[in-house]
Formats: sequence, C-alpha cells, structure tokens
Amino acid sequence: MASHQTDSKTTQESRGLGYELPWLVPGLLAGICIFYFYVSSHSYPSFGAGLYLHIAERISENGYVLPETIPGYTAEGVPFAYPPFMFYVSAVLLDVTGLDPFTIAQYLPGLVSIAYLIPLYFFTRDLLGSRPQASLATLLVAVSPPVLQWHISAGGIVRAPALLFSLVGIYAGLQLFREADTRWLVPALVAFTLTILTHPMYTIFFVMSYLLLYVRFDRSFDGLLRGLFVGLGAVLLTTPWWSSVLIAHGSTVFTSAAGTHGGIGNTIPTLERLVEQQFNESPLLSIWHLTAVVGCIWLLLKREYFLPAWLLLIAVTIEEARFVFLIAAFVSARFVFVGLIPWLRREPFRILDREAVVTFSVALLVTVSLSGGALYATGGMNAHAGSPSLPQFVNDGDVEAMEWTKKNTEPSAEFVVLGDAAEWFPQQTDRTMVVAPWGVEWKGHQQYSTQLRQFRQLSRCHSSNCLTVRLMQMDVHPDYVYIPKGTYTVRGMQREQPKEMMSRMMTSSQYHLAFENEEVAIFKLADGWHPSRSGTMGPIPM
Repeated sequence: MASHQTDSKTTQESRGLGYELPWLVPGLLAGICIFYFYVSSHSYPSFGAGLYLHIAERISENGYVLPETIPGYTAEGVPFAYPPFMFYVSAVLLDVTGLDPFTIAQYLPGLVSIAYLIPLYFFTRDLLGSRPQASLATLLVAVSPPVLQWHISAGGIVRAPALLFSLVGIYAGLQLFREADTRWLVPALVAFTLTILTHPMYTIFFVMSYLLLYVRFDRSFDGLLRGLFVGLGAVLLTTPWWSSVLIAHGSTVFTSAAGTHGGIGNTIPTLERLVEQQFNESPLLSIWHLTAVVGCIWLLLKREYFLPAWLLLIAVTIEEARFVFLIAAFVSARFVFVGLIPWLRREPFRILDREAVVTFSVALLVTVSLSGGALYATGGMNAHAGSPSLPQFVNDGDVEAMEWTKKNTEPSAEFVVLGDAAEWFPQQTDRTMVVAPWGVEWKGHQQYSTQLRQFRQLSRCHSSNCLTVRLMQMDVHPDYVYIPKGTYTVRGMQREQPKEMMSRMMTSSQYHLAFENEEVAIFKLADGWHPSRSGTMGPIPM
C-alpha cells in the first residue's frame, strides 16, 4: 500500500470540518436512515439486553459498588465478571433519566452506531489516503448486516460503544506508528482503557490491529515503547475492575468464558460465512461480499498486503463476522475506486466521461447499499437460517405476562421460560429462571453448553408430554412454565407454537393454567409430582 503512504501528509492536513462533511455525510445519513427504519419497525428492541439492564439495576441498587453475582439467571445466579463500564453508564441513565430498560435498549445502540462512523471515516481516510474511499467504506459499514446485527440491536448497549472506543484507539494507533506522533499517546491510552472496560472481544480486535499497525508502519524500538505505554498503561488503569473479579471469583472465571462463544482460532467457520453469504443473502447485499473477495485477490496481485493480512488476522483470532466485514468494507472501497472505476474509464467504456462513470457508480452503490441495509433493519430480510432479520424477543403480550408474574407470584418462585423472551424475564419480573444460558459462560464451557442445550430443547417442545419428559430428564423442577403462543423465536430462529400445545397443556393433570393472553400462557406445576426443594423424588406421572 505504498501509494497511500505518500499521500498521508496531505490527507492529514487540516482543512476544516466543512471540507470533510461532503465525504462524511453519506455514511452518517445512511446510518441515520437505518436507525430510523429500525426503530420505526420495532415496538421493542431486537434480540436481548435483559441481562445487561438487570446488571445495571443491580449496580444502582448496590450503591454503584460492583456486585459479585447477578440473580435470576439460573438458581445460583451468574458471576459478575463482565467489563463494567457500559453497565455503569446504563445505571446512570436509568437513575437520572427515568427511561425504562426497553427504551434504552432500543435507542442507545443505534445512536452509538451512528457515532462510531465518525472515527471510522477518519481512520479510513488516513489509512487509504483517500476521502472518496473513506466515504464509501463508512457507508458500507453503516448498512452492513453483519455489523448492524450486533451493534444496532439491544446487545449493542455494550458492543456499539466497544466498537466506538476501539476505532478511536486504532485511529490513534495509526498516528502513533506511522507518523510517530506522540500527541496521540493519551487518546490511545484512554481508548484502550475504555475498550478493556467494555467488551473482551473488542479488546482482542484492538490488540491484534495494533500489532499489525506496528509491524506494517513502524517496527522501531521507540514504536514498541509507545505500544507498551498504551497496552500496559491500560492494564494498570483497569486494575480496580479485574482485581476485584479475581478476588471474588478467581482467575478461572476468565479462562472459563474464553471458549464459550467460539474463542480464538476458528478461521474456517468465519471465512465460510464470508463466502456463503454471497449466495444466501439478498442480491442487494451479496454484491459487497463478492466485491470484498475479489478486492482481496486484487490487492494481493497489486502487492498491497496490509488489508488482506488484517482481514486474515482478525478471522484467525476472532470468530465473529462483524469484524471481518468491517475490514472487508475497507477492501471493497479501495477496490472500487482504485481498481474498478479506473477500469470502467478504459475500453469498452470509453464513451463515458469521468463524471458520468463516477456519478453512475456512486449512485448505484448508494442505492444498493441503503436498500439492502434498510430491508435488513426492518426485519424484512431472511436471516438466521431463513428467519426474519433483527427479531424482537418480546411483544406486548410478553410484557403483560411479565407484569402479572411480578405482581402475582412469590419472589422465590422459579420458572422455565420457553423462547427468547426468557432473556428479558428476570429483568422484568425479578424472578428466577432455572434454565438460562445468558451469563453462564463465566461458569465455564460445560455449564454454558448444558444450559444452552436445555434451553433449546425445552423451547422446542410442542406438547405437555414433551415438556414433562424434558424436565424430568434434566432434573429441572420449576414452579411455573412460561409458554409463548403463535410465532416466537429460539436463539433468533423463528418458530411456530401449534394451537394443540395449549389444549394438551390444559388437559394435563401436571399443569394448571395461571395466566393467559393472546401471546402467552403461564402454567403452575401441580403439587406432588415434582421433586421437593431437598431433591427427593416425588411420584412420576405416566
């Protein structure tokens, strides 16, 4: 990538925000439009952030002291070992603004997803030495489904700020290693500290990106010292958090969680997804996946190795497509402006002048990108093995059922909740779910995989007999079962509860209807058939 190195000084000359706005605005407008389409089409946030908001509430109730465990998710609760920064921010928002958790989960991620486009643009501008390339890359990231999925949805409460902090830090790293500008030491240190305190996977992304920036642009002893200042300084600044976790739970809490969500070194699944989505997604979006693949090959032929190496390094170290597609946007932008458009100016397109080629190309790219992103944001695109994109985990019926639960059941009551509404259940009800994979990764891979398997098996039951047999096989003995009616999701996959489920539950002697609306039924387990709290077996129904 020698060509853009020679342009870096020119690129970084201050020409004022007014000069940058025409290039920055397309991406920001795309992000704003996607956010508008998302909130307009969703009454409740997509996916789940119930555990995150439940943590924020516990922090507030605990006088802003870190809690050791978070109740409600499994009978024993889950260890609190999450990086705490955004939970403190959420606690402040709950306390100061009076906003309800659903509102925070629906709006905060989208707003931050717009904000992180700004450092993304400036980093790409300086890295590639081109404002048009930076503008296109920013727009692609703003509308890319693999990026939107985890940042605009409810869990983006944590993930979107983590991407914002890491992009600010990586931009600072470019200045540190390529320009040897020590003025960026403190911003880099602050950004890395906030990234560590926000999300572990983005911390890995930050570290891997820094290592590659150092190898590509510096490789000096002074550069190594600058990198160590950022890395070790952030570790020291975050000592109050990670030391308190070590004291409360020991070092195994971190090693236990390391492999539960894919871990490090799962290159093949991520690269397979990069290729598969060319054929499985809408043609409006698959064009960019193909462009990224072709762009990588083109860059290698041009002996521009940095972007392909960065993409491969992240794919090797992190099994998450959101990071791969983030870098793929840089690849696509460079290929389009340096490879594709110059080719279009030559034969057999000689009749088109430069302005016509660029105008047509940009208009086509913007239309394709924004249309595909909008379709994804509104839930109108097939995703999750054919299920609609960005599904809501709860609806009005779930909220009503959870309000009833909080008012009409004992605080000690234990539940099994079928379907993804379970993620929000403890936060909304202050009741305990005995089967819940969320947060259990901190207990280790075995416990996490057990909880996840049990949740999936129970959520796929469509008869009282299935439910009873599963509960007995798992040795799980709740006081109530919470059953969605009609359409619901299990780990984001859409399912349909047959009408026969209700009639079978109603005729079973083991379950008594306690609450019902059009969306949900809650059944109380009959006394006598399940084990007591001491674990002794009662009569087993036939």
